[in-house]
Amino acid sequence: MSVDVQGPALSVLSKVAQADWPDRLNLRKPFEKFIYTGSRASFRMMAERSASKPRSDRPRTDDLFDLSLSEEQQMLVDMLQGFALEVLRPAAHEADAQALVPAALLNQASELGLAFYGVGEAQGGMAGERTVLSNALITESLAQGDFSLAAALLLPLSAANCIRRWGSPAQQAELLPAFVGETGAPAYALAVTEPAMLADPKSPATRARKRGKHYILDGDKALVLGGLQASRLIVAAKASDGPALFVVEASSKGVSRRAEPAMGLKACGLARIQLKGVKVPASQRLAGADFDFQAFLDYSALAFCALAVGTGQAALDYVVPYCNERQAFGEPISHRQGVAFMIADIAIELESMRMLLWRACALAESGKPFHREAYLARLLCAEKAMKIGCDAVQLLGGHGFTQEHPVERWYRDLRSVAVLAGGLHL
Repeated sequence: MSVDVQGPALSVLSKVAQADWPDRLNLRKPFEKFIYTGSRASFRMMAERSASKPRSDRPRTDDLFDLSLSEEQQMLVDMLQGFALEVLRPAAHEADAQALVPAALLNQASELGLAFYGVGEAQGGMAGERTVLSNALITESLAQGDFSLAAALLLPLSAANCIRRWGSPAQQAELLPAFVGETGAPAYALAVTEPAMLADPKSPATRARKRGKHYILDGDKALVLGGLQASRLIVAAKASDGPALFVVEASSKGVSRRAEPAMGLKACGLARIQLKGVKVPASQRLAGADFDFQAFLDYSALAFCALAVGTGQAALDYVVPYCNERQAFGEPISHRQGVAFMIADIAIELESMRMLLWRACALAESGKPFHREAYLARLLCAEKAMKIGCDAVQLLGGHGFTQEHPVERWYRDLRSVAVLAGGLHL
């Protein structure tokens, strides 16, 4: 580990080690192991640097599609799953009811230092070049606690990934250090989805007109995750030379926001944002004329796929013990073929979703074309995630319709996979 990376890595490790929730989750020993090996590669993986070197447990070639996780990846997954199940899930019902992420939960999540994984080493973070699969693992693990809370907590990481991937060196040097500062990551939101019927995300209706050293933005954005609380927006708009991204101060003249309650994702604070003659410096346009907007959308699609896989796994893990314990006609309902086959279908569909997601991520972080795989993953996840949510509700019968069990909330959240575009970024 380089000297530049070792300092931030150990700083994050120290923050996590001093937190009180690892004791409640019985994760103190894993954290001690992280700290003890902090000068080696343990936290390197959590910043994805280990993705660029051979796996320690078996040889790897660039032509091999390897589904096994490295030791560091598995430790990261175990840690975040513990946080998701013991911290996010108990808080999810109230967050959904209040349509707000509790401040205490935001503070606990900041102790994880997720934004560090999206900031490059030059700006004080720990993200390497090959980070996509591990970002998907982070997303999937958190989503096992709750889809909506996971999406809300991943907004800083998404914004950092977006700036690191598409920003110029000057923009990265200006914007990324704040994500790894002592005061915590700034509140960003990605404004991409638009309210028009059958809106095509590849062709934004929001317009960006060049006026001297500024751009003038006009348009509407819908279902913006975290849009009400964000201090900065990353807005997708159509410029004269094609789609582009702009970093916009949420307090800018001409920006108006209002709550946009929806069927699901209530804890995310969904917002409708109107941009009317918003003046943005040309220096705040990310990337240039060669910006690959389709790749930007593909990375977003993979983020929602990872959320769908994680929540689908949560649903499967929830219905299996329920059906084994629920008695009907003197035996567990899981003994009925109609129930057993439905659970088996969930498991099969979930593995298919995960394989397509991981395949697309593996290609993306290897620098290979991945649009086809991302499209297939999005297509499958959009369809099967809704079916998994629906089947989970069905398996619980009348209980599935009530808020006594989380499956009704997961069902509502999973439907968003087929609706949203661009709100997150792996």
